[in-house]
Amino acid sequence: MKYMTQQVIFDLDDTLVHCNKYFDLILGQYFELMAEWFQDYGLPTSEMRSKQAEIDVETVSTSGLASDNFPKSLIGTYHFFCAKYGRKADAFEEQQLMKLGMSVYDQEIEAYPGMVETLDTLKQEGHDLYLYTGGDDTIQQRKIEQMKLDVYFDDRIFIRKHKNVEALENILASGTFDRKVTWMVGNSLRTDVLPAVTAGINSIYLKQQNEWLYNMIELQREMQQAVKTISSIYEVPPVIRTAAQQIKIHG
Repeated sequence: MKYMTQQVIFDLDDTLVHCNKYFDLILGQYFELMAEWFQDYGLPTSEMRSKQAEIDVETVSTSGLASDNFPKSLIGTYHFFCAKYGRKADAFEEQQLMKLGMSVYDQEIEAYPGMVETLDTLKQEGHDLYLYTGGDDTIQQRKIEQMKLDVYFDDRIFIRKHKNVEALENILASGTFDRKVTWMVGNSLRTDVLPAVTAGINSIYLKQQNEWLYNMIELQREMQQAVKTISSIYEVPPVIRTAAQQIKIHG
């Protein structure tokens, strides 16, 4: 007796490798700069943080996961407070912010604990592994190469500027996916879980302690019941193994 091979699609950022913590690091530097530039106006960091998050979500919602969205949100926030306080915007300061924002992509890539063990286990157990990530092709490809993820995913890698229901449907239609045994594993309710549930595939939500505001949405109750929530990537193989064992093939 053998078990049904599962098709497991992994998200990349903040599922397999760290991402949000680098944006938080740059934001810390940004708020220090802004506090210095607006020191005469008593601008609270909390107000800066709220406005930047608002602009960031708006930009991504309209432009997709482009690499310059983050620095644009920093500059947009700067312009907002310049207008609010009647402070003249400075071209050199804008250049500083663009450089600071883009520097987030120069950070060394760091795998989450358990990434290698999880992928090794699933590969050894015979499951088909896929990688589906959003963002700039060059930046995401660099992460994939540095982490040597082609060892697990080969050419089964999808990079998209927009990561939504339509993008996932196109991927599912492009391959030999059986939706009953296909899984989406990711940390984003918006770009991983919701599209997966909508597309009728299985979903594992890797809940992170520090999540990007854009990723956080409220799922309908029936959708919540269809999602398996975990707090560590180490929990993925047992979930997949249990599902595979429930669908037995008589050889």
